[in-house]
Amino acid sequence: MKVIDPTTDGRRLKGERRKQELIEATIRVVAREGVAGVSHRAVAREAGQPATAAAYYFKSIDDLLTAALTRCMEQDAARMRALAARTDASPAGLRELAELMCAVVTRPDHLLAEYELYLLAARRPELRSPTQDWLAAVGEFGARYTGDPVRLRLLAGAMDGLLMQALLTDRPPTADDYEAVLRRILL
Repeated sequence: MKVIDPTTDGRRLKGERRKQELIEATIRVVAREGVAGVSHRAVAREAGQPATAAAYYFKSIDDLLTAALTRCMEQDAARMRALAARTDASPAGLRELAELMCAVVTRPDHLLAEYELYLLAARRPELRSPTQDWLAAVGEFGARYTGDPVRLRLLAGAMDGLLMQALLTDRPPTADDYEAVLRRILL
């Protein structure tokens, strides 16, 4: 029997690409309409795919929401881990994190979708695994500066709170604003 390599099989590549497009479409639907606006049909329409595509790749709405939450948290955790790897516990690392927070706020729709999904995980324990990875990545960054578990918890809470507050204001905080808070917590 011939074994097909999934990285070279065109059908599998196309299927994986469609699945990723559906996940991105789910995030856009959540950003625009909230979690309640997610349906297989709405997501397929947003992705520009046939109406049955989302149901083919994701058996339930929960599967779609879990995939979207996982995508967001994995991307955020990867950014934090990359930043932690570059950080030598200097104030420059805090400035870089402050600038990253500013960049995140420039995409308020995406950030809003992340928080919608994040809050859904608060209601549904089975969705919490991806959020734990994000919190662990924040802790890894903070551990470059301190071993104090209270300060590490303050860092995670402050980042979540500051980013959430940025969604509620007409003038988002600046990198200087974020850096001042980060310095107070970690230095």
